[in-house]
Amino acid sequence: MAMNQRLELRQGQSLVMTPQLQQAIKLLQMSSHELQTFVEAELERNPLLERDEQSNNPPDKPEAVEVTPDTPGEDVSQTLGDDSATAKKLDSMDTDLANVYADEAPADVDQRAPGAVTDSNWSSLRPTGAGGPERQNFDLEATLSDERTLNDHLTEQLNLSVNDPAQRLIGLHLIGMINEAGYLNVELSALEEQLGTSCKAIEKVLKIVRTFDPPGVFARDLKDCLAIQLKELDRYDPAMQALIENLELLAKRDYAKLKKICGVDLDDIRDMVMEIRKLNPRPGNVFGSIVVQPVVPDIQVRPAPDGTWLVELNSETLPRVLVNNQYYATVSATSQREEDKLYLTECLSNATWLVKSLDQRARTILAVAREIVRQQDAFLVQGVEALKPITLKTIAEAIDMHESTISRVTSNKYMATPRGIFELKYFFTTAISSSEGGDAHSSESVRHKIRELIDAETAKSILSDDMIVDTLREAGIDIARRTVAKYRESLGIPSSVQRRREKRAYG
Repeated sequence: MAMNQRLELRQGQSLVMTPQLQQAIKLLQMSSHELQTFVEAELERNPLLERDEQSNNPPDKPEAVEVTPDTPGEDVSQTLGDDSATAKKLDSMDTDLANVYADEAPADVDQRAPGAVTDSNWSSLRPTGAGGPERQNFDLEATLSDERTLNDHLTEQLNLSVNDPAQRLIGLHLIGMINEAGYLNVELSALEEQLGTSCKAIEKVLKIVRTFDPPGVFARDLKDCLAIQLKELDRYDPAMQALIENLELLAKRDYAKLKKICGVDLDDIRDMVMEIRKLNPRPGNVFGSIVVQPVVPDIQVRPAPDGTWLVELNSETLPRVLVNNQYYATVSATSQREEDKLYLTECLSNATWLVKSLDQRARTILAVAREIVRQQDAFLVQGVEALKPITLKTIAEAIDMHESTISRVTSNKYMATPRGIFELKYFFTTAISSSEGGDAHSSESVRHKIRELIDAETAKSILSDDMIVDTLREAGIDIARRTVAKYRESLGIPSSVQRRREKRAYG
């Protein structure tokens, strides 16, 4: 067969993931805190971007939307306001960017989990003294001290307790080996090889540091940690020692065996358990090393006077950036080299795309939140028992978007409602069919019913999983026993046998 060359013309369609489209997808999935960090980096990198600090309510911000429970899903551009300029701007957006959010795109962005925070503008504080001049450059952060860590606290005690340089070196190494809870989970034989000393010398220093504050540090496990604290309180008698050595039975609420092992009656067991509950199983957590970021909602929902709901974006989580076209015109007019002109053109393109991406991201989040509020109106009025089972597909079909877009929008986004702050994914639950042929029940509402039933138990009427199934079926919820057991375990509720033992001991 002879081989030859020829030209062929073929026509086809494909989605090209340009860097701008990838950036738009990442922006949609970012939390507000991650978005603020990303925008700050772009402001430093792109000279044509600047903050919009002149207005607290920029014209590009989507206005609040009034949602009624029975309002069908409609086009976003028709519900965001009556401003014709805003509508024209939305219609004139690049087609590629709109397709990213409206059509299916590869879900290649990792799920991230951080909370949202707002930056505190400490530098804008201008305190004045009595009769003194105004301090323009006062920075409160400069007066704050560093957070005291567990290592700092233990090192200070080591310097006061140990004078020998070799022992102090061993002590410093032991301090560096403990985890955040204050436990020492390493073998002494391994430390013996690392430090080039005997195990006896390490044990001598370990005996000293185990007396440091907070009580329980340098413990090898939970039993050891509790024993150290009880010895500090002079409460580690033989009965308590036997109870600590059999914590597994205590976890199972097997008080009958504990009575035999400890040689005491049920009242003494109850008193000893109360003492153990006062101890700290993780003493190292007294010194927090991780700053927990507070959750700041991206969407705010509040009732309107006419009985509907007002859904609006939280302005504190919206970055305000502008493209400085005047600066671009000035610099480009004086640029002589081709490299400079190419760089300015690229900066202008990236800046324009970022502003449009941020605007479209805000509108997409608002549209999804508005539809969630419309679907879950009963939850906002009645509580978790009225939570409806909805899926990503339900919201996607209502607002004419793809499920992957809804998944990105609901990741790491929070909504403030009259019933609290919830992650958007909280409103998406699986459906449990009704035994009477009616509407399906949300799995979250079923969990709530299970917890209510168990909380209402008494020592003489403990509900088994089968009894809970029968009770739920009488209420119109068709559920299997293994599902009840799974939901009960997810709520951290022990079995009926363990609950009966606990009720009898403390009831």
